[in-house]
Amino acid sequence: MSVVLARIDNRLIHGQVLEAWVPHTQADCIVVASDKVAGEPLRRAVMTASVPKNIKLVIGGLTELAELVRQGVFSARRVLLLFETSADALQGHRLGLPFDRLNLGNMHAGAGKLRCSCTISLDDDDIVNLRCLEEEQGVQIVSQCIPADRERPWRKLVQTGA
Repeated sequence: MSVVLARIDNRLIHGQVLEAWVPHTQADCIVVASDKVAGEPLRRAVMTASVPKNIKLVIGGLTELAELVRQGVFSARRVLLLFETSADALQGHRLGLPFDRLNLGNMHAGAGKLRCSCTISLDDDDIVNLRCLEEEQGVQIVSQCIPADRERPWRKLVQTGA
């Protein structure tokens, strides 16, 4: 499996992904890795309807997708791997979803969250999850909304806030 981009974006499939990231990475497959979304038929249907027919779309739970990776189902694909949350990204990596870089695209604001940029808000759990990915799993983590933007290290976002 060639992961051309692993990204946390709570919107999952939307215009930036389809119009900017898919062409930039030349992805031919989008994998949405989320136990929550895998169990939501309406959300799955909306995402399926929005993806062009020439792009393979797989929406699945974390354990299910890790098993498909082990079976080599994605071996000939250029995969854009999407997570809804930092917890999903950490658990997915621990289960065997292969990525060594992670892009923070959009993480909604909410109660108890530190606004780090206009698109990234993190709570204590997010920070712990990202630290685990970086320090224990060896994943490089950056924030970048679209390919034309410059990458920003996630730790600098946390230090400065918005």
